[in-house]
Amino acid sequence: MKNIRKYVAIACLAMQGSVPVLAQDKTFTVQVDQPIAPINQNMWGIFFEDINMGADGGIYAELIKNRSFEFFRPFMGWKNLGPVAEANYLILNRQSDHESNPRFLRVNTTKGTSKPIGLQNEGFRGMGVKTGVGYEFSVMYRQKTSGVSLRVELVDTLGNVLGKGMLIPSNTGTGWHSQSMTFTSNKTDAKAKLNIWFEGQGEIDLDMISLFPTDTWKGRKKGLRADMVQALADLKPGFLRFPGGCIVEGFDLSQRFQWKKTVGAIEDRQLIINRWNFEFGHRLTPDYFQTFGLGFYEYFLLAEDIGAAPLPILNCGMACQFNTGELVPLEELDPYVQDALDLIEFANGAVTTKWGKLRADMGHPEPFNLKMLGVGNENWGPQYIERLAVFQKALKAQHPEIEIVASSGTDPEGERFVYLDKELRAMGIDIIDEHYYRSPDWFLNNAKRYDNYDRQGPKVFAGEYASHSKNMFRSEYRNNWEAALSEAAFLTGLERNAAVVQLASYAPLFAHIDGWQWTPDLIWVDNLKTYLTPSYYVQKLYSTNKGTHVLPLLSEGQAVAGQDDCYASAVLDKERDELIIKLANTSATEKSIVFDIRGVKKLNGEAIHIVLQHDDPLAINEVAKAPLVLPQERKFPIKGSKISVLAKAQSFNVIKIKL
Repeated sequence: MKNIRKYVAIACLAMQGSVPVLAQDKTFTVQVDQPIAPINQNMWGIFFEDINMGADGGIYAELIKNRSFEFFRPFMGWKNLGPVAEANYLILNRQSDHESNPRFLRVNTTKGTSKPIGLQNEGFRGMGVKTGVGYEFSVMYRQKTSGVSLRVELVDTLGNVLGKGMLIPSNTGTGWHSQSMTFTSNKTDAKAKLNIWFEGQGEIDLDMISLFPTDTWKGRKKGLRADMVQALADLKPGFLRFPGGCIVEGFDLSQRFQWKKTVGAIEDRQLIINRWNFEFGHRLTPDYFQTFGLGFYEYFLLAEDIGAAPLPILNCGMACQFNTGELVPLEELDPYVQDALDLIEFANGAVTTKWGKLRADMGHPEPFNLKMLGVGNENWGPQYIERLAVFQKALKAQHPEIEIVASSGTDPEGERFVYLDKELRAMGIDIIDEHYYRSPDWFLNNAKRYDNYDRQGPKVFAGEYASHSKNMFRSEYRNNWEAALSEAAFLTGLERNAAVVQLASYAPLFAHIDGWQWTPDLIWVDNLKTYLTPSYYVQKLYSTNKGTHVLPLLSEGQAVAGQDDCYASAVLDKERDELIIKLANTSATEKSIVFDIRGVKKLNGEAIHIVLQHDDPLAINEVAKAPLVLPQERKFPIKGSKISVLAKAQSFNVIKIKL
């Protein structure tokens, strides 16, 4: 009751205009007319990796699994329908003619019974289909003579037909042809399947059997899942880092990410196994492959769509050092370096160049305005420095305008980190990529991490971070409030040190509730919906309130970084003439904070107070349930230069004040 009376008293005084400073209040000063440093307008961004079914089965809207029969087991994802005889289906391999997509299916309906035969595809843990939405079925085929038609139907788990259509292949001869048709679903179902019945008598070859919803992002054919992209767009990210992550390195170099195999015609992109298929024994995912329907062109296009600067990461000639540690000899590194140079041409080159022409042929003659390029991911040791030096020399000679992002290894401290940090600074690398997956306590204790970093040296990219709470009872949903609040507190330190920290992104980004390998994750999805975690809302409050300049925010002359369990930062948005204060109260008690705003004559008008809070540190926004942790916003009048804010226990607060 005492706290309630205090809150009411403060609220009432705020309504009257000025608020007296109570004895128990903490006072923080904000000096509006003394900006410390400009803030990189691309600072808060997105890290994307195809983990947890983030691409295939996730943001890439293809509903058919193993559409070209290129998985390790060619029929994985498919099931026979009807009285199928042995000779009805054959998998043929044209390796010498089509190395990137060698397999195709030959269907012969003249063998065995006269009854219809078919195939069923299970999708990625089922297919999410929605009432009234159109679904485009397409296929590549080859037939000498007409005779076989494809009756296609979506069915629910009970076998009820949700939508259907007929595709009658119209071309004959020796070449391959593409054909499509669209039908509509009459029901919403998260676990639908697709049946393909082969009617008539004859033989036909099939490849790239595909099903896409028509309500993709921006309505692009065979595009991305709209709700997942919208969640990214709502963050207003400054950059998009892609395609990872550990998949850049590969288990060995044969499984590394090669960007040139992910562009051009979809049917010519070479599928590989996803390393998260087998990486974790407790979460083996034998049907996890990369089809590269979401390839480098689509990544660049996605970045452009959501207003983010592209930040691709390339293999540096090293496989994952936790797996094989396989290396390319230095004398054989040239093809890897050339891949980097060619990628810059693909992104920025004129349409008269080889790779610029390919970009234009794919539908984007304008350059993508690439300005940053990562070389290596979580690599370490002298062997990394040796290879990075080769890349640096070539890239700076031909493209001095491109900033190089380099790895500081897997951890934010220790022998590896110290060695790399020293070497990278000596090399004059533009941006050092630091990663930290740590406990909430680590994040709280490291809010001052960058306070003493060299302002004249390389900039920092907080490339992968997430607070890993150990006090969670369901491991797959570990994005609890305790973890998110510790991240919010830590990020005040990143913001306060924007002179050093130029980029920051949470990781991993997406996780499918039925196909995850790693937790926690920023955004959870099922086949139909997107679910936003408390950590997501923390990231959004930073990225949508980034300001243009860092301001001093002090308590007794010191940065607020853990004193009395408070963490705070302040920024000025010169474009909006707005002061934005961020305050994390990590204690179990509420606190009354007075902000003494200096450097302005007076304040009049309204302030906005946004609160993200929950009393239970283990609170989560559980999939398929109403979220527990959501931002709440209120407005209050202000007058004078001192503003009192009641910070609830275990809360993250954003206060926005017009100047």
